[in-house]
Amino acid sequence: MAILLNENSKVIVQGMTGSEGKKHTERMIKSGTKIVGGVTPSKGGQTLEVAGKDIPVFNSVKEAIIATGANVSVVFVPPKFAKGAVVEAVDAAMPLVVVITEGIPVHDTAHFFTYAQKPGKTRIIGPNCPGIISPGLSNAGIIPADITNKGSIGLVSKSGTLTYQMMYELRDLGFTTAIGIGGDPIIGTTHIDALREFENDPDTKAIVMIGEIGGDAEEKAAEFIKANIKKPVVAYVAGFTAPKGKTMGHAGAIVSGSSGTAEAKKVALEKAGVKVGKTPSETALLLRAAIK
Repeated sequence: MAILLNENSKVIVQGMTGSEGKKHTERMIKSGTKIVGGVTPSKGGQTLEVAGKDIPVFNSVKEAIIATGANVSVVFVPPKFAKGAVVEAVDAAMPLVVVITEGIPVHDTAHFFTYAQKPGKTRIIGPNCPGIISPGLSNAGIIPADITNKGSIGLVSKSGTLTYQMMYELRDLGFTTAIGIGGDPIIGTTHIDALREFENDPDTKAIVMIGEIGGDAEEKAAEFIKANIKKPVVAYVAGFTAPKGKTMGHAGAIVSGSSGTAEAKKVALEKAGVKVGKTPSETALLLRAAIK
């Protein structure tokens, strides 16, 4: 099994006709994803040849769903148009929307996230994230498909590159699903959301959680783990050497005073019974020990 994304997922790409959209559509198809269409306003009725396949283009998400039965959308729309693209997907009741776009104004993210809560039919992953992959089944986003294998580990991570490293470190064990949730101040899917899904998935035997400095998401996740998660969980928190007051890579990764430090997050997680590695490689070793 996998969570949120599997071999039956039918994926459309909003912004498929753009350079980034087309490039990553090709990569997704080659990794086995069922890409059933693209959406670009004013280009409906056209087809785009990608990876040797003619993919239909639609004017709207609603049209794409009616024609293809799509249940996942991956958004490769420029930042200034991203809010409109996500709102359109929510209006069409798209079950899963993966927002890859970085640089979306926080106000726009707050708008479309709140907008999605009202009907409650759409889960958003991202923005500013690498997406979600269930190895061997489907891949929605920009995560490399050839660095790991199908297996029994669940991974949830704020960092794209650390997602890739952890997948590679544990490639022999493999993953049910890996989710890059993004590091912006407001995100659609949190550590807690992913942890809940992995706990309920019978094929996920252990969980790796990757956090980073800034905010209190990891502390909240620690409380949730202590109260709700019975499976082994190990963690890594990026940013132990980050200087205070500096944004480190992600818009949400900034430490103010004593709030949001890596050490504070490590302490909270360890109090919840989560072993925390000082490096990604050490975290992978902790996971191996945990499943034994």
